[in-house]
Amino acid sequence: MPEFTPIRANSSLPETTASISDRAWEAIQGSYDLQVHVAPDVIERRTDDVDLARDFLARGLRGFVLKSHYIPTAERAKVVARAVPGIKAYGAITLNHSVGGLNPVALEIAGRSGCKIVWMPTVDAANETAGRLDGPNTKLPFWAKIQRELSAEGIAPPPLSPLDSNGRLTEVTRKCLERIAKHNMILATGHLGRDEIFKLVRAAVEMSVKKIIVTHAEFPSQSLTGEEQRELADMGAVIEHCFTTTHTNKAPWDVLFANVRKTGVDRTMLSTDLGQTINPPVAEGFAMYADRFLGAGFSVEEIRHMAVTIPARLVEE
Repeated sequence: MPEFTPIRANSSLPETTASISDRAWEAIQGSYDLQVHVAPDVIERRTDDVDLARDFLARGLRGFVLKSHYIPTAERAKVVARAVPGIKAYGAITLNHSVGGLNPVALEIAGRSGCKIVWMPTVDAANETAGRLDGPNTKLPFWAKIQRELSAEGIAPPPLSPLDSNGRLTEVTRKCLERIAKHNMILATGHLGRDEIFKLVRAAVEMSVKKIIVTHAEFPSQSLTGEEQRELADMGAVIEHCFTTTHTNKAPWDVLFANVRKTGVDRTMLSTDLGQTINPPVAEGFAMYADRFLGAGFSVEEIRHMAVTIPARLVEE
């Protein structure tokens, strides 16, 4: 298997030709995108973090959180923020095997480094089957190839879950929640399944974690119903909806809009989950997302609340 090396962004990719309304751009002025996947990365990306910062600044967007499935990004985000004055770039950590899985030490260092978001396991989650050798073989995410190569090489430890064999939260998960609460980081549920999500959110609230995001609620490995989303919001979580999920037909648009209305815009956050080479540029994708919501009858003010107010509250407080 070839060595994994960081891949630079492909600047030759065509720009989107979608017609984006002025009202859509208005709705996301000052927004934060709390889930972007950009270079440098082990996966080819459409743009890199510095160019993304410049694009956001030029379009009046406030900032973003850099997500990697494999490495912490807090130190990298600080460099980006210094390179592009006026942009807020924040780092994150995802608790996959590359950082030791559910690892309180990694979280303590991440917290001291200024990390903003902690994602529970994604590519290594027990609930996520795309990267397994015996998993599905159609419409695979880009990271699935890496996961399958690791498995073929015999260096893929068992999948990760915050629950033990009796369905109870593990002690190491509780230690992770302690670190998240100590550093006032944001807990995001990653690619966990619904039973894991409910038990994790309930425990996090009990352990004084102040900021919780249910990650891309319509994504196939979560596929939470509108009622489940509302129940989690009632427990104190913010429900995240990502542009890529519906843009790539992993969930219907009408289901998304119905779920947002059921939960309420006051407890809903919009992100893009963009950066892939085959998808629109991040800022344009965010505006395309706003246009979709405008077309479904949501107001500019409601979209601003989901794209600007709630993400700002999460990362700035």
